[in-house]
Amino acid sequence: MIFIVVKFKVKPDWSERWLGLVDGFTKATRQEPGNLWFDWSRSVDDPHEFVLVEAFKDDAAGDHVQSAHFKQAMAETPRIVSRQLDGEGWDRMGELTI
Repeated sequence: MIFIVVKFKVKPDWSERWLGLVDGFTKATRQEPGNLWFDWSRSVDDPHEFVLVEAFKDDAAGDHVQSAHFKQAMAETPRIVSRQLDGEGWDRMGELTI
């Protein structure tokens, strides 16, 4: 799977309504073939920064970047960490069992 974490700085006047603004983009991405998850969080240090954690099966991330909803949503080049990982989901923590 391709595991991606993206940081988005948003305009201060958009911060409180950001999740609503990206709702259509989020829903469209979650419906893409090969999308495993697409989850937004807000930074606890910067109220104008959002973090997106997403994962795709194998090469499905390439199709995502080429989609119309992706191209429409981009205003600047995001900062990302993108890595190819084994598996297709979340694993249980090996160091702790409850």
